[in-house]
Amino acid sequence: MNKLRGAIHNIHAADEGRRGRDGTVHPLARLLVALWYAVAVVSFDRYNMAGLTGMLLYLLILGIWDGISVKAAAGRIFPVLVLTGIAGMANPFLDREIYWQFGQTKVTGGMISMATLMMKGIFCAASSYLLLTETGMEGICYSLRCLHVPKEFVTVLLLTYRYLIVLLKEAERMTQAYKLRAPGQRGIHIKTWGAFVGQLLLRSIDRAETVYESMLLRGYHGEFAGKRFRWEKGVSICYVLFWGAAIACLRAVPVFELAGKLLL
Repeated sequence: MNKLRGAIHNIHAADEGRRGRDGTVHPLARLLVALWYAVAVVSFDRYNMAGLTGMLLYLLILGIWDGISVKAAAGRIFPVLVLTGIAGMANPFLDREIYWQFGQTKVTGGMISMATLMMKGIFCAASSYLLLTETGMEGICYSLRCLHVPKEFVTVLLLTYRYLIVLLKEAERMTQAYKLRAPGQRGIHIKTWGAFVGQLLLRSIDRAETVYESMLLRGYHGEFAGKRFRWEKGVSICYVLFWGAAIACLRAVPVFELAGKLLL
């Protein structure tokens, strides 16, 4: 119950956090920079952990500039850390070639590749979180339509995000009803998981039909008109050029490695 309420609160907090932010940069500009950053991150070699670390500067500068909470961002991307850790946990056993050795401590290529994989996942997830926090799902969908992404895909993406909170509230209501019928029981019994998910699916279908009928009554014809975004052309172009060049420099130059050499 607390987790469901926390998820609902996080969505509301993200929506509230976007209000009053600077809207001079076009959402498409932010999306293009985020895509360029993701391409630069995944292009690193699996053993180039030192060079990949420099890509952290983009996240730090953008997060500080936009006032993003580090604690909140870490909580959102923690599942990505777990998934990438599971995906790369076999690397230390498959690649045992020693790359570094500090006394008795040996660092193998598998350990480095696993750490690099986790860093790539975290950096891409953090970049997506910053994009969503600053632009919002409507801005992202609007940008996708500017790139001529099929309207069916954009509509599904927008509706999935917009009505996710409705699904969470329905799950919260069902969980509360279950606890009232089974007082003292901790969580939902494994035998009732199937029935619980089935009921949630049926309720979601009923709610989806109601939402679709409401959309038709409001003049929906297969594509959302979307809201208009206030932006300045010059600022948006400078934003793309600056961050495009900065990300290219971070990709080509191992910043932290050079800084360490200068300090030593």
